[in-house]
Amino acid sequence: MKNSQFEDILIYFSKSLMGKVNEEDILWDLAKNCIAKLGFVDCVVYLVDHENNLLVQKAAYGPKNPKDRKLYKPVEINIGDGITGHVAQSGQAEIIKDTSKDIRYIEDDALRLSEICVPISYEGTIYGVIDCEHPQANFFTDHHLKMLSAIASICAIKMKSIRDNLALMEEKDRLLEIKEEMLELKLKTLNSQLNPHFVFNSLNSIQYFITTEKKKLALEYLSTFSKLVRFYLNQLERDTVSLREEIEMLNAFLKLQKLRYDGSFNYGVTILEGSDKVDEATIPSLVVQTLFENVIERSMSKQQKNQLFNIDFKVLDNSVIMKVQHKSPNMDSFTENHPEHRESILQWEDQINLLNSIKNYTIAYTITEVPDEKGHLRNIILKLPNLI
Repeated sequence: MKNSQFEDILIYFSKSLMGKVNEEDILWDLAKNCIAKLGFVDCVVYLVDHENNLLVQKAAYGPKNPKDRKLYKPVEINIGDGITGHVAQSGQAEIIKDTSKDIRYIEDDALRLSEICVPISYEGTIYGVIDCEHPQANFFTDHHLKMLSAIASICAIKMKSIRDNLALMEEKDRLLEIKEEMLELKLKTLNSQLNPHFVFNSLNSIQYFITTEKKKLALEYLSTFSKLVRFYLNQLERDTVSLREEIEMLNAFLKLQKLRYDGSFNYGVTILEGSDKVDEATIPSLVVQTLFENVIERSMSKQQKNQLFNIDFKVLDNSVIMKVQHKSPNMDSFTENHPEHRESILQWEDQINLLNSIKNYTIAYTITEVPDEKGHLRNIILKLPNLI
């Protein structure tokens, strides 16, 4: 074959690939059109299945392709087996002048004496193998090898482009799905935090202060309620929150809940010594507020008085530790089978699992209880990443 004919084939193949958007079209174009122009009588194109360590026949020209895009008895070959498997393993092209003298030769549909195998590879990645056979011995030449190597290189570059584009689209879809999941999570959290009972009870309490001429208290609680609502709404657009702001809003939330439950509990929020970088600390949003929404609703369900929450924050270089000590004179087990309460706990756990999965936050927590003669002591330790 003259060099000009060879150049025409490469030009044809390069132009033909421009419109291809999937690997199947590329491989069939390679086998049925490009190889046919080379004057070969038989060709099979394999793809590498890296997961199963196999070569899988995907396209063919000649007896293996009786019609259309059909393969006659397609086979799979282990990487390393046969001549094609060896080429897929080594990444080096080979010409076998007489297959009857090569113990690696595997007969497929018929015995042929000449074989040429060229890896489809680019930048160290082997995508497949072009395997051509001929019934005559000593048929394939170095010129054939040069042509097939050039064709295989063009094919590999196009396949890499397609796979990269596919990976990019999958990543975009994944990010969109994550964005949707995060938005759904935030909306559920907002719905939980601004549930009608909390909102209406807070407003009713403020209204009570107004009607009883306690205007200072009314303004104080109205201001607190407004700040808390603005905080919740702002968090819809944010994935993180400063620890200082979170603590401020936690105080506001507990203040309103104490008002709502008519002073059934007291609380204290402390930043422990050694937390010098508290103003720099940043944590995932939604977690602390959702935890306390669940804890307060659960603990207040029995309408018990004299409950106490001691909340400590410790800021470390890479994490923020929050310890909640909940004392109650007669507190049921945290794992008691109350479906409405268990559901809220599961929602909080699911929230942490989702954030860990999506953001790789490694949020961890432990919950322990110590019953005694005076009631119960529940300890919740929450470890959050410091995202500074």
